[in-house]
Amino acid sequence: MSNHLLRLWDFNKEQLLSYIERALQLKKEAREGVRHQQLAGKVIGMIFEKPSTRTRVSFEAAMYRLGGQVIYMSGRDTQLARNEPLKDMGRVMARYVDGVVVRTFGQEVVEELGRYSDVPVINALTDLYHPCQILSDIMTVIEVKGEVEKLHIAWVGDGNNMANTWIEASSRFGFELTLACPEGYDPDAGILDAARKQAVKPISIVRDPVEAVAEADVVSCDVWASMGQEAEQDERLAIFQPYQVNEKLLGAAKPGITVLHCLPAHRGEEITDSVLEGPQCVAFDQAENKMHIHKAILEKHLLA
Repeated sequence: MSNHLLRLWDFNKEQLLSYIERALQLKKEAREGVRHQQLAGKVIGMIFEKPSTRTRVSFEAAMYRLGGQVIYMSGRDTQLARNEPLKDMGRVMARYVDGVVVRTFGQEVVEELGRYSDVPVINALTDLYHPCQILSDIMTVIEVKGEVEKLHIAWVGDGNNMANTWIEASSRFGFELTLACPEGYDPDAGILDAARKQAVKPISIVRDPVEAVAEADVVSCDVWASMGQEAEQDERLAIFQPYQVNEKLLGAAKPGITVLHCLPAHRGEEITDSVLEGPQCVAFDQAENKMHIHKAILEKHLLA
């Protein structure tokens, strides 16, 4: 198993399931009042070039709840803002901390830090992938629906880092995946091609969101304009309006479909308020599960 968590592709199904199984156990024990201290004496450095609420707080809470300590640095707090070579930062940070959690723009940043770091590097989001989020999403799906490989999951919206990671997850976990994206906003073609070559069930791209959800057990969505795409906001609002997850769309789906949203949600844009607050939506369970999956990730990599 890789010492770093940079993308789901680097792991097999059993390894990925081990994160989720451990997270479920840690969640159960925490609710029973068990006090976890297995990371006492450990320190992680968190380098966030992109702002965050849930990812930052859930990683910090996970580390503190396991007995460890956190050093948080925004992009302006590091020498990255002054163009320090990543290979230098990776080697230096490894002498100070037991792991590095990075939230940044380019996937090449976490890849290069991983090449030069002697301690685990964990991808907390790049423009290409969001592996920790998808693990917590699948954990939530398993809690609600059972074995994920028996399910059909739909993605509705932009072919962004979440969509790319759902594609890798489909090829590893073995569930059917249908993505509804507007033309010109498809997921990464290379990621899709590689995943299809190893997938045991179809990974499909369609234009019609009704087609995507018609046979799905789960539908997932995200904001239409991600960080760094603010200039495209108005254009994207017009293009993506038919891809809103609303009651009409759910009416075309199988009864009992579960709705995921990784938050923050722009209510009235990619999802309506009534759906987000409705009984089929588990967005706030997803948000809690980020902390538990981060516990499992930190424990597994820092104690390896």
